[in-house]
Amino acid sequence: QVQLVESGGGLVQAGGSLRLSCATSGFFFSRYEMCWYRQAPGKERELVAGITGIGLSTNYLDSVKGRFTISRDNAKNTVYLQMNSLKPEDTAVYYCSVVQYSRAYWGQGTQVTVSS
Repeated sequence: QVQLVESGGGLVQAGGSLRLSCATSGFFFSRYEMCWYRQAPGKERELVAGITGIGLSTNYLDSVKGRFTISRDNAKNTVYLQMNSLKPEDTAVYYCSVVQYSRAYWGQGTQVTVSS
């Protein structure tokens, strides 16, 4: 059974940093690309960052490039999102996700709120 559990969200002032974690279980972690998404109130969910199975390739939403870094620890079955220089527009619920056999799995999300 695939399980994804996000943590690390919170309230931070603009310019601050947070590190999100997503602990996973129930699948062969290192074989799958992992992604972080976010959804702000009244907006659609958007892809923030992705990382391939062994971490050799990453991709980012243009608005977070240079500020966010996605990484993974395959020994711990965990994916991370380091967020620096946070802006109020980064406020959203952040989700990690994996696609297995054409089905997307999601965690419960973690709230990130950036005050100005």
